[in-house]
Amino acid sequence: MKKNLLFTATLAGALLSGCATQSSNNFQAFQPEDLNVLVKSGKLVQKTNSFLVVNDSSSSMSRTYVNSAEYSGTKLDVEKNLLNKFNKTIPEMPLQSGLRSFGYGPCLGWSATKLNQPVQSYSQAGFEGAITSLQCSSGGTPLADALQATSNDLTAASGNIALIVFSDGVEESSPTPTAEALKAQYGDKLCIYTVWVGNDEDVVGQATLQSIADASGCGFATTAEAISSAKGMNDFVKNVFLKAGNPAPAPKDDDQDGVINAKDKCPDTPKGAIVDKDGCWAFHGVLFDFDSDKIKSKYDPLIQNAVEVMKLNPGLTVEIQGHTDNYGTDAYNEKLSQRRANAVKNELVKLGVDGKRLSTAGYGESQPVDTNETDEGRAYNRRVNYKRTDK
Repeated sequence: MKKNLLFTATLAGALLSGCATQSSNNFQAFQPEDLNVLVKSGKLVQKTNSFLVVNDSSSSMSRTYVNSAEYSGTKLDVEKNLLNKFNKTIPEMPLQSGLRSFGYGPCLGWSATKLNQPVQSYSQAGFEGAITSLQCSSGGTPLADALQATSNDLTAASGNIALIVFSDGVEESSPTPTAEALKAQYGDKLCIYTVWVGNDEDVVGQATLQSIADASGCGFATTAEAISSAKGMNDFVKNVFLKAGNPAPAPKDDDQDGVINAKDKCPDTPKGAIVDKDGCWAFHGVLFDFDSDKIKSKYDPLIQNAVEVMKLNPGLTVEIQGHTDNYGTDAYNEKLSQRRANAVKNELVKLGVDGKRLSTAGYGESQPVDTNETDEGRAYNRRVNYKRTDK
């Protein structure tokens, strides 16, 4: 009699726990589509702030996945591969993440559900560790218990929450009422998404997962096959985390000199001109030695650029403007700036520019574009610039 009782107890335990089947942490090579460009441009904006994955680690996930030639291994292996792809596709944005698994037996510490990673600040490396903690599958399928446990897990989640369930949907009891209770608890903050990882024999479970997603009113149900490709996973991640944004229009640069209109102090730069940080056709620094109007040879490329600009724009006429820093008297600086503007004109004429297209003016120290309190500022103020006079 004692032998019979012992055999019965042993058999019941085996049926309850199932045989633990180990899972591989060798993931498929995967190159995600880059969502960061769309997020940074403002074309897509974040709508979800936290996510919690609920993963099926029951004994039914120990069966070989046969619905796709792309995967070899168990349904749990497929779940982990999908989670790896999911993790790699999430764009750079502030998030919280967590992971809970369900089943029974040694894989879950002899509990119906296990919190593999509490809700915490998301990082790709941190969530990868949660994925690889899914080491085996065993036991029954208490999804309702797992959903009930998430009611406490999600108290640590901020903002809008995505609850994502990976399962074959073959459940012991309907989890839909628990999903409805979760929705009632968290309201509009919570959306539930489900991913069916099942074979043809599990098709009844697909309907169960659909009902869970429907319970939230704002999530959706999908399948492993639908999100296996880079594009499929890209679309899934976009739909879970992002929504269309209203990106600001690209800043205008009407004269196409590389300086946007809002920062361009010289908005009518002619084609081909080399401009400074203010968008002005100018060169700065010690163009001449002290009290000299001889142009230094290191400025030859800028003088040559002016010649090329005059050739590219045959109708262009310019005023060559000389400027100084505030060293010296006003009268001296005005005469010095005029001599230097004349020197630039003479150089351009010498190189073939029609002198009738050029005029000169010396402004001395009267029009600084930087501070005269520093060496750098004074050097920037010692400049020659060209102002077009044909417009």
